[in-house]
Amino acid sequence: MISRRNFLAGAAAVPFLSYAGLLPAIAAGRQDILVVAMQLDNMTSLDPHESFEAVGSEICNNMYQRLVHPSYENPEKIEGGVASSWEADAEGKVYTFKINPDAKFATGNPITAEDAAFSLHRAIKMNKGPAFIIGQFGLTPENVEQSVVANTEAGTLTISLETPTSLSFLLYCLSSSVGSVVEKKLVMENAAGDDLGNEWLRKNSAGSAEWTLAAWKPSESVMLNLNPHGAYKGNVKRIVLRHVADPSSQLLMLQKGDVDIARNLTSEQLRVIEKDENFTLVRKGVAGIGLMSLNQKVEKLTNPKLWQAIKWAIDYKGIQENIVPLTHQQHQTIIPEGFPGAVNDLPFQKDTAKAKELMAEAGLADGFSISMDHYSAQPWPDIAQAIQANLAEIGIKLELRAAENRQVLTKMRAREHEIALTSWGSDYFDPNTNADVFCNVTDLSDDAKNKPFAWRSNYQNADFAKKSLAARDEKDPATRVKLYEDLQREFMNNSPFVVMLQTVMTAACRKDVTGMRLGVLSDTHSYAGIAKA
Repeated sequence: MISRRNFLAGAAAVPFLSYAGLLPAIAAGRQDILVVAMQLDNMTSLDPHESFEAVGSEICNNMYQRLVHPSYENPEKIEGGVASSWEADAEGKVYTFKINPDAKFATGNPITAEDAAFSLHRAIKMNKGPAFIIGQFGLTPENVEQSVVANTEAGTLTISLETPTSLSFLLYCLSSSVGSVVEKKLVMENAAGDDLGNEWLRKNSAGSAEWTLAAWKPSESVMLNLNPHGAYKGNVKRIVLRHVADPSSQLLMLQKGDVDIARNLTSEQLRVIEKDENFTLVRKGVAGIGLMSLNQKVEKLTNPKLWQAIKWAIDYKGIQENIVPLTHQQHQTIIPEGFPGAVNDLPFQKDTAKAKELMAEAGLADGFSISMDHYSAQPWPDIAQAIQANLAEIGIKLELRAAENRQVLTKMRAREHEIALTSWGSDYFDPNTNADVFCNVTDLSDDAKNKPFAWRSNYQNADFAKKSLAARDEKDPATRVKLYEDLQREFMNNSPFVVMLQTVMTAACRKDVTGMRLGVLSDTHSYAGIAKA
């Protein structure tokens, strides 16, 4: 039951969220408060230079502007954010960004080139999860202050690189969450030692987008307040994001009017309201893939024949059609459909006999027992149980270990899983974003400087790394696409990653809510145009 206690009806009178005491029914009935039910359990930080989970990055996107951002209508097109214009020199080594002189932070202070430079310096120096996105251009803690320079008088930011790169590729990377511009003065006033304000910024904000962070209680709620100096012109003054893990509960709250939007309805719940005129379904195919990762630290998971056996044992079609028909589509390659160079081949299907033959060739005809971690929120338990049944048919006894999203990710990042069933969202609109994290692992040590997705499962392949870098740096567009196509086909057949699904995101809105925007990238879902009638 949702408690009514501790709710303060006046929006301006609520400086923070009380423990589950904010009553959605009252808030959802007000035009100036938007209440959203969603799964919030994968967030570990709301510092935009540290956050590296889909939901956390999405919230950061609603609080911070970047130098540039992808167009909502056409993500291949880059538009200005904090930067009003940009240009590259003839060699492709020096890039100059003109900072919008009218841009302001939520504090009312102007955004300066120094703030933009500090933000990139900070991201590289902290070297948190997403730092590699811009670090791949040769920026290091030692050279970043010399490579990224502010000209405050001219209002420009200059990025100088040692190796030429294409402007579009650099812009795509700067449009990711790690490119967020934070207010230097505010952040450094709250710094502890040499942490560059990281501890404070995990639960506070210092941005310039439409919303500011009022409070975050992990696995419970996030409250965003309107930025009075931002671009938003609608009637909503506050957004309350409530953690509701169970999709059935989300649907009930939506139907009762306790929430305005439900973000994690499964196919089962969507069927109930897809033709109901009281609700609007905002749908978007997004760059998120669902996959199994086999940790190569586990000896019994290292045989390539075993990788193939598992890939031929799974009933991809049955899982998609029977468990996630309205929320996912079949997809088996590391680059999502819709990206340049994406391959939509579906070579694997359930073939138990073939999978058993491969198990025998791997010397594992008698099977074995192994554990698989997975998210506890639906639809992942149902998918995990289907996989468990499929693998049992070839002698693999799968012990399922369900946990909150955040806990599963933390375990993977510590490389303590055996098999993990998780999702992965792309960081920017270029095929390199996924090819890089799956193929380009330069160091498998625990203290490696870069720890991409494949590192988590102790997987390294020098040939894939070489091919991914060649595709990244290829200047001819047609040749570049062909290189990525070849890489994906080789990777899907010769790696310990079993890609199964691609996400179709749906935001179920009450009919009086308009302007919910879902982007191709998980961190571009936006409340910038939201309104309530």
